[in-house]
Amino acid sequence: QVQLVESGGGLAQAGGSLRLSCAASGRTFSTYAMGWFRQAPGKEREFVATIAGISWSGSTYYADSVKGRFTISRDNAKNTVYLQMNSLKPEDTAVYYCAAASGGYYYRAQQFYDYWGQGTQVAVSS
Repeated sequence: QVQLVESGGGLAQAGGSLRLSCAASGRTFSTYAMGWFRQAPGKEREFVATIAGISWSGSTYYADSVKGRFTISRDNAKNTVYLQMNSLKPEDTAVYYCAAASGGYYYRAQQFYDYWGQGTQVAVSS
């Protein structure tokens, strides 16, 4: 069982930055792929970024909408994954969820993720 707790959400102005963190429980964190997803009001939850486990050398993949602005990283010693969000736009406003996939590959599809956090709100004002 893996428990995920997100933090770092809040209010930012357009063009600003926020860094989200997701702390995970468990002793096999490094083998899990970790993903960030988001859900805006009235919309379905969507993929944002993912980072693979050690078997795939921590490879990363981003949604086109955040590529070049967001960076996902992980610290396996701290059982934590981060999402650095720069050049924020109002359309980035959403609840951001952290997720863990035991398969370890940098999946984009939500169905491959076994564990989910409760989410953290990000609001970007124009």
